[in-house]
Amino acid sequence: MWRMRVVHATGYAYKSAVTASYNEARLTPRSDQRQNVILNRVETVPATRSYRYVDYWGTAVTAFDLHAPHTELEVTASSVVETEKPEAPELEVTWSDLDSEAALDRFDEMLSPAHFTPASKRLERIGRRIARDHTPQQAVIEASRWVAGELEYVAGTTGVHSSGLDALREGKGVCQDFAHLTLILLRGMGIPSRYVSGYLHPHAEAEIGDTVEGQSHAWIQAWTGEWWYYDPTNDAEINEQYISVGVGRDYSDVTPLKGIYSGEGSTDLDVMVEITRLA
Repeated sequence: MWRMRVVHATGYAYKSAVTASYNEARLTPRSDQRQNVILNRVETVPATRSYRYVDYWGTAVTAFDLHAPHTELEVTASSVVETEKPEAPELEVTWSDLDSEAALDRFDEMLSPAHFTPASKRLERIGRRIARDHTPQQAVIEASRWVAGELEYVAGTTGVHSSGLDALREGKGVCQDFAHLTLILLRGMGIPSRYVSGYLHPHAEAEIGDTVEGQSHAWIQAWTGEWWYYDPTNDAEINEQYISVGVGRDYSDVTPLKGIYSGEGSTDLDVMVEITRLA
Protein backbone atom coordinates (compact mmCIF):
# COMPACT_ATOMS: atom_id res chain seq x y z
CA MET A 1 0.00 0.00 0.00
CA TRP A 2 1.09 3.54 -0.77
CA ARG A 3 -0.10 6.77 0.79
CA MET A 4 0.38 9.88 -1.36
CA ARG A 5 -0.35 13.56 -1.21
CA VAL A 6 -1.25 15.29 -4.48
CA VAL A 7 -1.40 19.04 -4.98
CA HIS A 8 -2.86 20.11 -8.34
CA ALA A 9 -2.83 23.89 -8.89
CA THR A 10 -4.31 25.59 -11.96
CA GLY A 11 -3.99 29.32 -12.57
CA TYR A 12 -5.86 31.48 -15.09
CA ALA A 13 -4.82 35.02 -16.02
CA TYR A 14 -7.35 37.05 -18.01
CA LYS A 15 -6.38 39.91 -20.31
CA SER A 16 -9.20 42.02 -18.93
CA ALA A 17 -11.43 41.73 -15.87
CA VAL A 18 -13.95 38.90 -15.95
CA THR A 19 -17.25 39.88 -14.35
CA ALA A 20 -18.49 36.36 -13.59
CA SER A 21 -17.36 32.76 -14.01
CA TYR A 22 -19.02 29.39 -13.50
CA ASN A 23 -16.78 26.37 -13.03
CA GLU A 24 -16.68 22.62 -12.44
CA ALA A 25 -13.63 20.84 -11.04
CA ARG A 26 -13.14 17.08 -11.33
CA LEU A 27 -10.11 16.89 -9.07
CA THR A 28 -11.30 14.63 -6.24
CA PRO A 29 -9.87 11.08 -6.27
CA ARG A 30 -12.28 8.16 -6.12
CA SER A 31 -12.86 5.96 -3.09
CA ASP A 32 -13.16 2.40 -4.33
CA GLN A 33 -11.78 -1.11 -3.80
CA ARG A 34 -8.18 -0.07 -4.44
CA GLN A 35 -8.26 3.52 -3.17
CA ASN A 36 -9.15 5.27 0.06
CA VAL A 37 -9.37 9.07 0.06
CA ILE A 38 -8.28 10.35 3.46
CA LEU A 39 -8.40 14.07 2.66
CA ASN A 40 -9.54 16.23 -0.24
CA ARG A 41 -10.17 19.92 -0.54
CA VAL A 42 -10.56 22.26 -3.48
CA GLU A 43 -9.76 25.91 -2.78
CA THR A 44 -9.90 29.01 -4.98
CA VAL A 45 -8.34 32.47 -5.02
CA PRO A 46 -10.39 34.68 -5.03
CA ALA A 47 -12.43 32.67 -2.52
CA THR A 48 -15.72 31.21 -3.71
CA ARG A 49 -18.57 29.23 -2.26
CA SER A 50 -18.70 25.73 -3.68
CA TYR A 51 -20.89 22.67 -3.57
CA ARG A 52 -20.17 19.06 -4.43
CA TYR A 53 -22.06 16.40 -6.27
CA VAL A 54 -21.35 13.09 -8.02
CA ASP A 55 -21.93 13.17 -11.78
CA TYR A 56 -23.63 10.60 -14.00
CA TRP A 57 -20.41 8.61 -14.43
CA GLY A 58 -19.63 8.49 -10.71
CA THR A 59 -17.00 11.24 -10.60
CA ALA A 60 -16.98 13.72 -7.71
CA VAL A 61 -17.47 17.31 -8.93
CA THR A 62 -16.79 20.57 -7.07
CA ALA A 63 -18.86 23.36 -8.61
CA PHE A 64 -18.18 27.02 -7.83
CA ASP A 65 -18.95 30.42 -9.31
CA LEU A 66 -17.51 33.88 -8.90
CA HIS A 67 -19.51 37.08 -9.36
CA ALA A 68 -16.95 39.75 -8.53
CA PRO A 69 -14.68 41.20 -11.24
CA HIS A 70 -11.36 39.35 -11.35
CA THR A 71 -8.32 39.17 -13.62
CA GLU A 72 -6.90 35.96 -12.16
CA LEU A 73 -8.32 32.71 -10.82
CA GLU A 74 -6.37 30.01 -9.04
CA VAL A 75 -7.82 26.60 -8.22
CA THR A 76 -5.85 24.27 -5.94
CA ALA A 77 -6.90 20.71 -5.14
CA SER A 78 -5.10 18.91 -2.31
CA SER A 79 -5.64 15.22 -1.61
CA VAL A 80 -4.19 12.45 0.53
CA VAL A 81 -4.95 9.01 -0.87
CA GLU A 82 -4.05 5.43 0.05
CA THR A 83 -3.69 3.12 -2.94
CA GLU A 84 -3.19 -0.58 -3.52
CA LYS A 85 -2.38 -2.63 -6.56
CA PRO A 86 -5.71 -3.88 -7.94
CA GLU A 87 -6.49 -7.55 -7.78
CA ALA A 88 -6.24 -9.38 -11.09
CA PRO A 89 -9.63 -9.91 -12.76
CA GLU A 90 -11.05 -13.33 -11.95
CA LEU A 91 -14.20 -13.46 -14.06
CA GLU A 92 -13.77 -13.74 -17.80
CA VAL A 93 -16.45 -13.73 -20.47
CA THR A 94 -16.39 -15.00 -24.05
CA TRP A 95 -16.94 -13.05 -27.25
CA SER A 96 -20.44 -14.49 -27.50
CA ASP A 97 -21.19 -13.25 -23.96
CA LEU A 98 -20.15 -9.74 -25.01
CA ASP A 99 -22.33 -10.01 -28.10
CA SER A 100 -25.43 -10.94 -26.10
CA GLU A 101 -28.41 -8.62 -26.01
CA ALA A 102 -28.03 -8.21 -22.24
CA ALA A 103 -24.40 -7.07 -22.49
CA LEU A 104 -25.05 -4.78 -25.47
CA ASP A 105 -27.91 -3.12 -23.61
CA ARG A 106 -26.07 -2.83 -20.28
CA PHE A 107 -22.90 -1.34 -21.74
CA ASP A 108 -24.30 0.63 -24.68
CA GLU A 109 -22.67 3.90 -23.61
CA MET A 110 -19.26 2.26 -23.18
CA LEU A 111 -19.49 0.63 -26.62
CA SER A 112 -20.63 3.68 -28.59
CA PRO A 113 -18.42 6.26 -30.34
CA ALA A 114 -17.81 9.51 -28.45
CA HIS A 115 -16.30 12.90 -29.31
CA PHE A 116 -12.65 11.88 -28.91
CA THR A 117 -13.24 8.22 -29.76
CA PRO A 118 -15.02 8.21 -33.15
CA ALA A 119 -15.78 4.99 -34.98
CA SER A 120 -13.23 3.77 -37.51
CA LYS A 121 -13.71 1.03 -40.12
CA ARG A 122 -9.95 0.54 -40.32
CA LEU A 123 -9.66 -0.01 -36.57
CA GLU A 124 -12.66 -2.34 -36.61
CA ARG A 125 -10.79 -4.51 -39.13
CA ILE A 126 -7.67 -4.49 -36.98
CA GLY A 127 -9.79 -5.33 -33.94
CA ARG A 128 -11.33 -8.32 -35.73
CA ARG A 129 -7.83 -9.63 -36.47
CA ILE A 130 -6.87 -9.31 -32.80
CA ALA A 131 -10.13 -10.89 -31.60
CA ARG A 132 -9.71 -13.91 -33.87
CA ASP A 133 -6.73 -15.25 -31.89
CA HIS A 134 -7.38 -13.95 -28.38
CA THR A 135 -9.92 -14.00 -25.57
CA PRO A 136 -11.50 -10.63 -24.70
CA GLN A 137 -9.13 -10.20 -21.74
CA GLN A 138 -6.08 -10.99 -23.86
CA ALA A 139 -7.42 -8.70 -26.60
CA VAL A 140 -7.33 -5.69 -24.24
CA ILE A 141 -3.59 -6.14 -23.78
CA GLU A 142 -3.00 -6.85 -27.48
CA ALA A 143 -4.97 -3.73 -28.45
CA SER A 144 -2.88 -1.62 -26.07
CA ARG A 145 0.29 -3.08 -27.56
CA TRP A 146 -0.90 -2.32 -31.07
CA VAL A 147 -1.47 1.29 -30.04
CA ALA A 148 1.97 1.46 -28.41
CA GLY A 149 3.45 0.29 -31.72
CA GLU A 150 1.61 2.97 -33.69
CA LEU A 151 2.13 5.98 -31.42
CA GLU A 152 5.33 7.54 -30.21
CA TYR A 153 4.97 9.31 -26.86
CA VAL A 154 5.91 12.94 -27.43
CA ALA A 155 4.91 15.46 -24.76
CA GLY A 156 2.95 18.44 -26.04
CA THR A 157 2.24 16.98 -29.49
CA THR A 158 -1.55 16.99 -29.30
CA GLY A 159 -4.05 19.30 -27.68
CA VAL A 160 -7.07 18.46 -25.58
CA HIS A 161 -9.21 18.80 -28.72
CA SER A 162 -7.49 15.97 -30.60
CA SER A 163 -9.21 12.61 -31.10
CA GLY A 164 -7.54 9.22 -31.04
CA LEU A 165 -7.71 9.14 -34.85
CA ASP A 166 -5.91 12.51 -35.06
CA ALA A 167 -3.08 11.05 -33.00
CA LEU A 168 -2.96 7.95 -35.19
CA ARG A 169 -2.57 10.11 -38.30
CA GLU A 170 0.27 12.00 -36.61
CA GLY A 171 1.88 8.82 -35.30
CA LYS A 172 2.54 10.45 -31.93
CA GLY A 173 0.70 11.65 -28.88
CA VAL A 174 0.39 11.81 -25.12
CA CYS A 175 -1.30 9.52 -22.58
CA GLN A 176 -4.73 10.90 -23.47
CA ASP A 177 -4.21 9.85 -27.09
CA PHE A 178 -2.98 6.37 -26.17
CA ALA A 179 -6.13 5.91 -24.06
CA HIS A 180 -8.49 7.28 -26.72
CA LEU A 181 -7.01 5.18 -29.52
CA THR A 182 -7.18 2.03 -27.37
CA LEU A 183 -10.83 2.77 -26.56
CA ILE A 184 -11.69 3.09 -30.27
CA LEU A 185 -10.08 -0.28 -30.92
CA LEU A 186 -11.73 -2.03 -27.95
CA ARG A 187 -15.20 -0.65 -28.62
CA GLY A 188 -14.88 -1.65 -32.26
CA MET A 189 -14.26 -5.21 -31.02
CA GLY A 190 -17.31 -5.06 -28.76
CA ILE A 191 -15.40 -4.76 -25.47
CA PRO A 192 -17.01 -2.23 -23.10
CA SER A 193 -14.33 0.24 -22.07
CA ARG A 194 -13.98 3.63 -20.47
CA TYR A 195 -11.49 6.45 -20.03
CA VAL A 196 -9.85 6.99 -16.63
CA SER A 197 -8.22 10.24 -15.52
CA GLY A 198 -5.90 10.61 -12.56
CA TYR A 199 -2.28 10.92 -11.50
CA LEU A 200 0.82 8.76 -11.76
CA HIS A 201 3.77 8.95 -9.37
CA PRO A 202 6.73 8.66 -11.75
CA HIS A 203 9.06 6.69 -9.46
CA ALA A 204 8.42 3.10 -8.37
CA GLU A 205 11.16 3.37 -5.71
CA ALA A 206 10.01 6.75 -4.40
CA GLU A 207 11.56 7.94 -1.15
CA ILE A 208 9.04 8.66 1.57
CA GLY A 209 8.70 12.40 2.14
CA ASP A 210 10.22 13.49 -1.17
CA THR A 211 8.02 15.77 -3.28
CA VAL A 212 8.34 15.30 -7.04
CA GLU A 213 6.80 16.94 -10.06
CA GLY A 214 3.95 14.61 -10.87
CA GLN A 215 1.70 14.46 -13.86
CA SER A 216 -1.91 14.12 -14.76
CA HIS A 217 -2.30 10.79 -16.50
CA ALA A 218 -4.92 8.80 -18.42
CA TRP A 219 -5.52 5.09 -18.81
CA ILE A 220 -8.47 2.78 -19.45
CA GLN A 221 -10.83 0.33 -17.84
CA ALA A 222 -12.16 -2.62 -19.79
CA TRP A 223 -15.04 -4.97 -18.92
CA THR A 224 -14.32 -8.62 -19.69
CA GLY A 225 -16.50 -10.08 -16.93
CA GLU A 226 -15.56 -7.35 -14.46
CA TRP A 227 -13.95 -3.92 -14.76
CA TRP A 228 -10.15 -3.82 -14.66
CA TYR A 229 -7.48 -1.23 -15.40
CA TYR A 230 -4.81 -1.11 -18.08
CA ASP A 231 -2.37 1.67 -19.00
CA PRO A 232 -1.76 1.70 -22.78
CA THR A 233 0.92 4.42 -22.52
CA ASN A 234 3.13 2.21 -20.35
CA ASP A 235 1.75 -1.13 -21.64
CA ALA A 236 1.07 -2.35 -18.11
CA GLU A 237 -1.63 -2.97 -15.57
CA ILE A 238 -1.79 -0.22 -12.99
CA ASN A 239 -0.27 -0.43 -9.49
CA GLU A 240 0.04 1.61 -6.29
CA GLN A 241 1.61 4.55 -8.15
CA TYR A 242 -1.72 5.37 -9.83
CA ILE A 243 -4.43 7.59 -8.33
CA SER A 244 -7.79 7.39 -10.14
CA VAL A 245 -9.99 10.50 -10.29
CA GLY A 246 -12.67 10.29 -12.99
CA VAL A 247 -14.16 7.81 -15.43
CA GLY A 248 -16.23 8.42 -18.54
CA ARG A 249 -16.56 7.79 -22.25
CA ASP A 250 -13.56 9.98 -23.11
CA TYR A 251 -11.64 13.04 -21.91
CA SER A 252 -14.64 15.35 -22.28
CA ASP A 253 -16.44 13.52 -19.44
CA VAL A 254 -13.57 13.96 -16.96
CA THR A 255 -12.05 17.36 -17.82
CA PRO A 256 -10.20 18.42 -14.63
CA LEU A 257 -11.45 21.99 -14.81
CA LYS A 258 -13.97 23.58 -17.12
CA GLY A 259 -16.28 26.53 -17.07
CA ILE A 260 -17.61 29.62 -18.74
CA TYR A 261 -16.93 33.25 -17.99
CA SER A 262 -18.39 36.62 -18.84
CA GLY A 263 -15.76 38.95 -20.23
CA GLU A 264 -13.46 39.46 -23.17
CA GLY A 265 -10.05 38.22 -24.13
CA SER A 266 -8.15 34.97 -23.88
CA THR A 267 -6.54 33.43 -20.83
CA ASP A 268 -3.09 32.22 -19.88
CA LEU A 269 -3.16 28.84 -18.16
CA ASP A 270 -0.57 27.50 -15.74
CA VAL A 271 -0.79 23.99 -14.25
CA MET A 272 1.37 22.44 -11.54
CA VAL A 273 1.11 18.93 -10.07
CA GLU A 274 3.21 17.82 -7.09
CA ILE A 275 3.09 14.32 -5.60
CA THR A 276 4.64 13.23 -2.30
CA ARG A 277 4.81 9.62 -1.14
CA LEU A 278 3.88 9.67 2.56
CA ALA A 279 3.99 5.95 3.29
